[in-house]
Amino acid sequence: MSEVKLVATARSEFGKGAARRLRRAHQIPAVLYGHGTDPLHVALPGHETMLALKQANALFAIELDGEKTLAIAKDVQREPVRNVIEHVDLLIVKKGEKVSVEVPIVVVGEPEPGTIHIFDLQTLALEAEATNLPREIEVSITGVAAGAIVFARDIPLPEGAVLVTDPDAAIISVTAPHASAADIAADAAVAELAAEQSAESAAEKA
Repeated sequence: MSEVKLVATARSEFGKGAARRLRRAHQIPAVLYGHGTDPLHVALPGHETMLALKQANALFAIELDGEKTLAIAKDVQREPVRNVIEHVDLLIVKKGEKVSVEVPIVVVGEPEPGTIHIFDLQTLALEAEATNLPREIEVSITGVAAGAIVFARDIPLPEGAVLVTDPDAAIISVTAPHASAADIAADAAVAELAAEQSAESAAEKA
């Protein structure tokens, strides 16, 4: 996995007012923690950080005062209305160690005609090497029949990754869509109206 390089600056001011000033300056407040070190409060470049966080499980190379620290995002706080990033918690990692992460599931292929797939879980919890974290897991449902369920244990994992999610957890279900009672009633009403109009038209021509 390639590293996303970000140049950070140390923070000495805290609180909502200080955070607002940082964001107005197009920076994002963050904290680096882990490996028994004291938390480091830093400011990250806003645009570059926002783009990097669009990639699941991105590996950051944080440069602070000429020293580089590897980290991954463990928590991203966003303003709920505008979806603006307000704060980022970064976990310090080392090459060779394993960490637990949530990996998005991506479906590829199409199930049998006339069926649909439903997500029971959108992500898979894995333990993987910190410097080689998967960004997504592809699950093929090509030709899968109605009634089939893809369980966590059925999904091929990247090399070196260990499943943390319950192996018996349902991930994707394939089913044949069923019309609701309201849909059936609506279809019946449309058919009845069409039959009445057809009968009226035939009477007028007689």
